[in-house]
Amino acid sequence: MAFASNPGWRNPMDPDELAARARQGEVFHGQRMLPGAWVVLRVDGRGFSRFTEARYEKPFDPVFHQFMVRTASVMLEELQGVYAYTQSDEISVLFRPDWALFDRSVEKVVSLAAGLASATFTHAAGVPAVFDGRAWLGASERAVLDYFIWRQADGSRCSLHGWCYWTLRKEGRSAAQATRELDGKPVSYKNELLFQRGINFNDVPLWQRRGSGVWWEAYQKEGVDPRDGRRTQTLRRRLKVDSELPMKEAYEHLVRGLLAAPGAEAD
Repeated sequence: MAFASNPGWRNPMDPDELAARARQGEVFHGQRMLPGAWVVLRVDGRGFSRFTEARYEKPFDPVFHQFMVRTASVMLEELQGVYAYTQSDEISVLFRPDWALFDRSVEKVVSLAAGLASATFTHAAGVPAVFDGRAWLGASERAVLDYFIWRQADGSRCSLHGWCYWTLRKEGRSAAQATRELDGKPVSYKNELLFQRGINFNDVPLWQRRGSGVWWEAYQKEGVDPRDGRRTQTLRRRLKVDSELPMKEAYEHLVRGLLAAPGAEAD
């Protein structure tokens, strides 16, 4: 009676009503990726310029790249993608049009991709690392091919620039001086800059120039039928890492083949 007589008191809100009102603030919660579209989840290292400079060899460190390949492999396997490509501090993972994880919720899958990448890389490197994520949608296989050709071309461009930048830095240039010296310079200038210092960019390891790819490889697994002892063969799949990717038309042919590859049971 004491509560009822207090004009400031009112019945507590129904929990379902409270939840419904609170969820109105989750403005992105209902967004779904278009059905029937190819999906790429791309993650990038946050603040990795300073992070890598303090811990890894420049311009490229094989250990860092192996951590990135490991992260890409875990993302491909855990999220059940088709193909993962990594260059520098970014990873792109491709999913088929019928991929339906979390009902294709943008909020869910992008946050999961970034969280999975952050946790995997942190575990491998032994130091905290953070990735951000985004989603890309493609309406056709042609769009998918163009996307991965674009990312590989970007990786090659960044690789050449990185080699030039860190070559100048190791000669004593400051960050600002090296940046000014390379600003607006064409590919021919950068190749010549390296060549004059005994570096042929064409001899740089392919994983530095073109990145690495990870995909499912089908194979025949032998076994024994426990009922009668007969030898059996089953089509299974396992992850394959390629750190010597082709480029241009040959790379397009490789990715096109992965889009058309039949499924098999994971090992």
